[in-house]
This record gives sequence, C-alpha cells and structure tokens, in this order.
Amino acid sequence: MARLQHLRIFTSLALVASTLGAIGPKADLVISNAAIAPDGFTRDAVVVNGVYPAPLITGKKGDRFQLNVIDKLTNHTMLKTTSIHWHGFFQAGTNWADGPAFVNQCPIASGHSFLYDFHVPDQAGTFWYHSHLSTQYCDGLRGPIVVYDPKDPQAHLYDVDNDNTVITLSDWYHLAARVGPKFPTAASTLINGLGRSTSTPTAELAVINVQRGKRYRFRLVSLSCDPNYTFSIDGHNMTIIEVDGVNSKPLTVDSIQIFAAQRYSFVLNANQPVDNYWIRANPNVGTVGFDGGINSAILRYSGAPAIEPTTTQTPSVIPLVETNLHPLARMQVPGRPVPGGVDKAINLAFAFNGTNFLVNNATFTPPSVPVLLQILSGAHTAQDLLPPGSVYPLPPRSSIEITMPATVAAVGAPHPFHLHGHVFAVVRSAGSTSYNYDDPIFRDVVSTGTPAAGDNVTIRFRTDNPGPWFLHCHIDFHLDVGFAVVMAEDVQDVKAANPVPKAWSDLCPIYDALSVDDQ
Repeated sequence: MARLQHLRIFTSLALVASTLGAIGPKADLVISNAAIAPDGFTRDAVVVNGVYPAPLITGKKGDRFQLNVIDKLTNHTMLKTTSIHWHGFFQAGTNWADGPAFVNQCPIASGHSFLYDFHVPDQAGTFWYHSHLSTQYCDGLRGPIVVYDPKDPQAHLYDVDNDNTVITLSDWYHLAARVGPKFPTAASTLINGLGRSTSTPTAELAVINVQRGKRYRFRLVSLSCDPNYTFSIDGHNMTIIEVDGVNSKPLTVDSIQIFAAQRYSFVLNANQPVDNYWIRANPNVGTVGFDGGINSAILRYSGAPAIEPTTTQTPSVIPLVETNLHPLARMQVPGRPVPGGVDKAINLAFAFNGTNFLVNNATFTPPSVPVLLQILSGAHTAQDLLPPGSVYPLPPRSSIEITMPATVAAVGAPHPFHLHGHVFAVVRSAGSTSYNYDDPIFRDVVSTGTPAAGDNVTIRFRTDNPGPWFLHCHIDFHLDVGFAVVMAEDVQDVKAANPVPKAWSDLCPIYDALSVDDQ
C-alpha cells in the first residue's frame, strides 16, 4: 500500500513537472481529470494533455489557430463540461470562438470535442487560455500562449525568447473550487507550476536558468484566480517592453504588481555574479512572505551550484506604476480629451449584497441561451437580451468610455476588470486622479483600484468588432457570483460579421440534453 501511495505521488509529480514543449498553432487539447501534486499535496484536478499548467501554445503573428478541445472529464465536482477562452485575442469575425460559457457558446459535453478555429492577423505578444465555465480554471484548466512577431520592433533589446522564458504565476488550492468556501484562500503560490505550502515545506521549486552576459525576454503571465502578486527577482531590475499583448516603451522597474489575468514581457540582463537568486511572487491575500521558500522560485546562473539561494530582498525603489507605461507606437485614444467626451459613456456602479456582486443593480446570472445565440435568433435590444439588466448594446463605429469607481459597497478590492474582444486605453489608472488622453497604455485587464484611494478607473475603446463581449472581474470567485456585464457591440451586424460553424450550433442541443450530473 505504501508503495502504491509512493507511486501515486511520483506519478502526480510527473504530471506537473514534465515539460512537453510548446504546441500549436494547430493542436489537440485533451481535457481530463488527474491527481497532481504541484505543491507536494496530492489532489484531483483538471489537466490539459495530462499536465498542469496547461501546455504552452505558440504561434506567429498572422497564424490561424486551430485548437481542438477534446472533453474527457469524469469528475462532476469540477464539472464534466468545459468551455475555453483564449484570453486577449480579438476574435474579429469569430465571436463564437471566444469561449465564455452562456455568453458566446454552450459548454462542450464530456465525450465530445469542439474546434476553436480563429485567425490572429494583427496581434503578437503574451496571452493565455483558461476555462470560462464557472470556477473551473481554478482547478487547473489554465496555461500560457505566446504569439511571436518575426519583425518584433524591440528584438534588439534581448538575446533569448523561447519556451523557457515564460513564467506563469498561479494560486493553488487544496480543495476543489466548488466544494470549498465560496471565497477560498489559496494554499500556495505556484511559479511555473511548482511551489510550497506551509504544510509542504520540502516541495520542489521551479528553477529558471540563465547564462551570465545574456539578455532574456521573460514573459510573465498571471494565471491567478484571485490574488495579485508583487513580483521581483533579487539583485535584478526588469525592463518592461510589453503589456497584455501591446508593445510598450521600455520601462525599468524593480517590482511588478501583476493582477489576475495580466501579462508583462520584461528584459532581464543576466549581468550579476554567477549564483542563485530568489524569484518572489508575494500575494496580496493568503499566506504572504517567503519563509521556507513559499511564494518563490529560483533564478540560477549557469555554473551556480544546485542549491537554494541565500539572497535577500531589498526594498523596492522603482516599482511599476501603471501611468508610467506608454505604447511603443502611437495609439489613438477614442473620443475627445475631456471626461465623458465620447459617443457613449457608461458608469458601472459596483455592489455586493452578501451573496452576489451587482453592476448597476443587476447580478449576472448565466442565461440558458447564450447571448450570441439570442442575438442570432433576433433579440437586439437591452429589454430583449438576457440576463435582464446585464447586457448593454453599443452603437457601431463609436467611441465608448466606461468608468468603474471603486466603492466600499463591493468588497474584495482591488477588482481586476477584463474586456473581451479589445484592448482599451486606460485614461485614468488606479492610484491616479489625472486623465491621460495622449499616450496612456492600452491593455485588456485593469485594476479598478480601491475606495481608500478614491479611484475612478476610466477606460476607452472603439466599437469596431461586432459581437457580445464579456466585461467582468477576473477574480474568478467574484465572476461566479455575478460580477460581470456583456457589451453587445453593433448588434445589428453581429450575424453577418460572425458566421457560425455547424459544430457551434450543435453545442446547445447536446448540452441541454445532459443530466445535471453530466454538466
């Protein structure tokens, strides 16, 4: 029996630690359940092609991605159906492939497959993918995507950019998301799928290898379900060159506060003495600090011994400040340079009633018919579209401004908000009272800040992509209790702009025929 348990743990570790190399842009993704132990504690999880995190998917700017999702899930506790979002991709003309369950599709049933087939004509950078059904991604269905630009305008700044320079951060739980508390606390922080909890102090840590004298483009991806992390590497500065798939003017920092679902590329110059250095990702909630190697990984120079670092953390003196980020190439901010100077301005009033989050007095409850299918079936007005009060039709070819004032009424701030189908200009950032209509950063996830700071984060975008696009808090446990709205963009043109494949039309009848235990 002991031998069997040992074998099970060994197998579990192998499922986490095995590096299969990148896949894509055409690939099969087999979604299944397996026992894994990324922080030394064995639990059942949702894995992709047998591993956690899900495999790195790569492609080049201009590629067609054909990602065939094969559902072999058997554990109803973590749901047997699934639906996958390809985070950060505009999905122009393929709104049906965006992934959010009951917004853009019905979930894929176990025993079935579905092909996500979309083009990436004009985007490059760092993205990710995750389940967009309930809280399923917290149980393991999450992984990175990199789209390389053969003509990257900042390629001269680095020497190395490959599978091994992707760094994922994730929160990990010892209970499945749907059986624990509604708002659980992570047991550990995983960096590249490995980490320690307070109960597993000898678990393996991730090692990131560098060679002295080389410059590395590291791609930092938050796969988080909840915490934001303050990320730093002892003894090294980081020069940010990309934000959520948008090239940015080089900005040198010594720490990065990264919110759930955000991404940064930074250049690290491996110019320090050959040694081991702590990589730190301190969460804002849960077990904080670095005692015994929690919330940590290892940066190891070639030639350094295979031991844990003895480096110490120094206070951050040049932390990342969002208002210091600017696009590399000029990006036009929609509208006029005054608050509300747009074709349509929307204020989102956040609240929490003890059970659910609300936006403008409505909580998002997944409709039985996906919003896209409602539109294709003829529903075009806010009155007709479900769920009531949560769908906002937007006019075509218009400038849109959304204000999201932080409030004590919505507990759990700061809430990171993500808009699907777009990047947006952050004309007012958290921690700032000024407005930048000239050269603000564009991104797809923004912290909405805190009521203590009097934050009123303001974003702008242009409606050039017909379809229903989710706008939601990316703390997955908050989304699951209604912290979302849908921007129904250019409703009258959705059908013509987004022809749907037959396999998409078949998803709902198959799903609707399932028993509750098979959902």
